[in-house]
Amino acid sequence: MLTSTAFAADFVGSDQCIDCHKEQVDAWKGSDHDMAMKHADKDSVLGDFNDATIKFKGKVNRFFTKGDQYWVNIEGPDNQFHDYKISYTFGFEPLQQYMVEFDDGRIQLIPFAWDARVQEQGGQRWYHLYPEMEKTDAFYWTNTGQNWNFMCADCHSTDVKKNYDAKTNTYNTQWFEINVGCEACHGPASDHISWAKGEQKNTTAHYGFGRDLSKSVKGWVFKEGHSTLQPKEIQFTDQITVCAQCHSRRVQLNEDQAHVKGSLLDSYLPSLITSELYHNDGQIYDEDYVYGSFMQSKMAEKGVTCTNCHNPHSTKLDIPEQAVCSQCHIASEYTPEKHTFHKANTEASQCTTCHMPEMTYMGVDARRDHSWQIPRPDLSKNIGTPNVCTQCHQQDDAWADKHVGQWFPDSPFRNQQHFAVAFYAADINYRGAGDALSYTAQDVKQAGIIRGSALQRLGAFPSKNTIVALGRVIKHDDPLIRLGAIQGSAGYSAYDRWQILSPLLTDKVLGVRTEAAGALAAYWPEWNPLQREQLSPALDEYIEIQLFNADRGFGMTNLGNVYRAQGEFKQAEQAYLKAIKVEPYFVNSYVNLADLYRAQGNEMKGVELMQQGIIAQPKSGALRYSTGLALLRLNDKAQASTYFKQATAVDPQNAQYWYIYGLSLEQSNTNQAANALATAFSLSANPQHLFAQCDLLLKAKSSQAKVCITQLEQYAPKNVIDALKKRLY
Repeated sequence: MLTSTAFAADFVGSDQCIDCHKEQVDAWKGSDHDMAMKHADKDSVLGDFNDATIKFKGKVNRFFTKGDQYWVNIEGPDNQFHDYKISYTFGFEPLQQYMVEFDDGRIQLIPFAWDARVQEQGGQRWYHLYPEMEKTDAFYWTNTGQNWNFMCADCHSTDVKKNYDAKTNTYNTQWFEINVGCEACHGPASDHISWAKGEQKNTTAHYGFGRDLSKSVKGWVFKEGHSTLQPKEIQFTDQITVCAQCHSRRVQLNEDQAHVKGSLLDSYLPSLITSELYHNDGQIYDEDYVYGSFMQSKMAEKGVTCTNCHNPHSTKLDIPEQAVCSQCHIASEYTPEKHTFHKANTEASQCTTCHMPEMTYMGVDARRDHSWQIPRPDLSKNIGTPNVCTQCHQQDDAWADKHVGQWFPDSPFRNQQHFAVAFYAADINYRGAGDALSYTAQDVKQAGIIRGSALQRLGAFPSKNTIVALGRVIKHDDPLIRLGAIQGSAGYSAYDRWQILSPLLTDKVLGVRTEAAGALAAYWPEWNPLQREQLSPALDEYIEIQLFNADRGFGMTNLGNVYRAQGEFKQAEQAYLKAIKVEPYFVNSYVNLADLYRAQGNEMKGVELMQQGIIAQPKSGALRYSTGLALLRLNDKAQASTYFKQATAVDPQNAQYWYIYGLSLEQSNTNQAANALATAFSLSANPQHLFAQCDLLLKAKSSQAKVCITQLEQYAPKNVIDALKKRLY
């Protein structure tokens, strides 16, 4: 056990809270927080270890006991079955996971979970969480994606110290309490206890705690013209930030806990609304753990906090679901006749059914979307976003849109311009996407996380409008907006990026200034001594963050990128090699190191390295694509084309792979080349890809050239079309 040095007060343990806070402790016992992690024993283990078996891919896996210990016999990374002792349990409903501790301090989650639901719901069984997972995937059970020390510990235990030793590649992770105890949220309680005993003469602001976990709105009032109560006053507290330290999709920056009295981005770097995690309208897709959804919502804007709906100790709703909504939403305005248009007291008439749809993760864990979307089948018709109407009814989007229009003919939300259109335009590389994103980024009516996400996407669409949008937000109060501007400036020159980002090098928020430093470090050779001096303090902090994350490939690869930019090539090589060692399936480390070898005049060494990477991560299109480019530079066009073809097979939705594959076939197979370029254009809608196809067909004197040029006319300027047509005759 450790006592944190990040706080002035000391941790005392949840047992010290019982005498004065029995009601809260009783509610906490048996909750998700209490059961977040436990030592594996008869009181915590729910799964059947009575010599139970499950067959997976034709092989038998066994769950059994040795005395009072729990064991499994499952396949390891060496393709052999071994007995592994279960040391810890993870969670308890609707599923429970189990963890194995290895000699090097790693604690890994096994791939089988216990379905804790009742048998009538399909539960009380063992099942495989990731049945498609291969040993070369990050989320294979002995790999980094299932490593508790990095992935889970910070949120499932109290006052965790990771204690990773980069020299030996081992862990000595410790905690003060194994589960999520009182002090995980309230902070260390020694000063609070001193206050309670009357040992502190001065009255403290929060009874001896260093954080305010109260609600932001103390009173709600009725205002004419509103169907919901409005906040009398909003005084933002620390509650959302404290909850978000775990209930968010993020990367940990340090163990300093500075976010409690600052910004979430002082300790964590949250994900924005990206197409990998969310649908274009902000609905959840991958696991986002609530924060990213919530920050989009009108609830967040109005000062609603987690405890307006949830009991923080039991983690349950204190009152029935419909009553939770009726705390603010005037019930008479949301009746079936006026609002739901579904039969009263049915699942279809519940608020959450339409405004908080569920996504199921980990096979059985249904989680609700906390962005509280208004169903928009009109958007679904145009850009393919999901809507709750057609998720329940086996009808199309037009049918749903028609009914919504009949129910709400005067709704201001119907056919309203939505940020989703701009995000969709960016996804398909639509030529007006940059302007649409710039508009969204500067729209003050949008939530900060949406504006930041629009800015983030601007990197692919550099223009005068987008650079204006980026420049205007650098001093914005919302750190998520400033973060988006950093990532969105990627498409600009070193000079422009310095003009945009250099003011952020002294930003008050750690995550913002270090991300700015990391972005600008890439141009280190171009900076003069004064600029390097200005960059160095924040860059030193950036390096500290990468060292904290040295147990992951991204941490060491980022470090290698800095060393390379600074001309420290040996250190860069060592950092990349360490990245490959700790995470051999992390693609970027191979690509970046191979590029370093190329720059040093040893292209073939880079090719050999990437071929090793393909073996380590056979699902990577990027490694095959990069290998093909290297072989092109070595003038081995035939072999390069083979790798490009492999890249398109591994990642058939990547337009760039198809584009380069098509170009590589120009001299050898015109028909295949034209087809590849056509595929690239169908995926990207990028006129350059279509132009390349037309040019290739013209060179080959193909009869399809005219058809291609006709198609290009709707995208390209007249002078370009005229030049192509001249080549027809």
